[in-house]
Amino acid sequence: MELGISMFGDLRLDPQTQQLKAPHQRFTEMLEQVKLADEVGLDVFEMGEHHRADYSVTNPQLFLSAAAAVTKNIKLGSAVTVLSSSDPVRLFEDFSMLDQISKGRAHIMAGRGSFIESFPLFGFSLDNYDALFEDKLMLLLDLIDKNGTDINWNGRLTQSLQNVNLYPKPFQDKLPVWIAVGGTPASVLRAARLGLPIMFAIIGGMPINFKPLVDYYKENYLAAGHDIAKIQLGINSHTFVGATSSIKDEYFPFYAAQMDHIGKDRGWAPFSKEVFLNTTRPEGAYFMNEPNVVVDKILQQHEWFGHTRFVGQMDVGDPDHNMLMKSIELFGTKVAPEVRKALR
Repeated sequence: MELGISMFGDLRLDPQTQQLKAPHQRFTEMLEQVKLADEVGLDVFEMGEHHRADYSVTNPQLFLSAAAAVTKNIKLGSAVTVLSSSDPVRLFEDFSMLDQISKGRAHIMAGRGSFIESFPLFGFSLDNYDALFEDKLMLLLDLIDKNGTDINWNGRLTQSLQNVNLYPKPFQDKLPVWIAVGGTPASVLRAARLGLPIMFAIIGGMPINFKPLVDYYKENYLAAGHDIAKIQLGINSHTFVGATSSIKDEYFPFYAAQMDHIGKDRGWAPFSKEVFLNTTRPEGAYFMNEPNVVVDKILQQHEWFGHTRFVGQMDVGDPDHNMLMKSIELFGTKVAPEVRKALR
């Protein structure tokens, strides 16, 4: 199993000044964090895309290019690229460039995103929410399958292309594309039929409830004639690791502040400590605990899902930099080795 971390570049609101952390400070911290993730032997680092004041990263591939310069081995991908409001041609060029800079460590994770700000921002109608994703995914896959060479495409909601060649080419023979899903069966079915790697975002509730969707993906992946030996299936969950279980109490204020901030726009009730602690239990979705508990939880879910990649989203609420560095260190030096040992 590949093990890694993801971030959204959250910007913490100072309760005294009511000012968000400066983006340049967060970028500096995140570059130190991804460098450490590489040094402790983690396999994957992924960065999300948002277009809001409380998140610092609008362009994952731009940050990942900076990350490529301070790392050596860790794979670098988006989590997610909001494909519906992006230009697939530009994505191919950008990620091919990232792939060249990183010498073959880049991948795209395409999704529809959990926020809608990018649609009006870039001139797209939410009435075409599903159709935009479908059309742009098919164009992106065509560009990748043909390695950006001799492209002819008649677009419905995308541009049309005639005898187009794109540069640079990726470093890898083929740029990897993952599909990120929440809980929509249609999205799972699409990824399975296309034989694309899939990432399930399990960020609340009871993970066991995702088993029917995971099984649905596997069944349709096989039914479409794809080789089960090549299946790539990931789980992404909110994660924070501490030396002892007291990390739950230390991390809660950061996490709750972000949940409440997002919840204001969505009509959520205030985020309670009870909900938080219940979701950190063995059967819950959060991986926030000491290393041995996190190990056991990853292995339990592997029994359920048989996934090939686990990615812990670690910066929800923009926790203290030193706390987050310690979490990454423990995940890489205490959690990852034990998981790998158990799954040999």
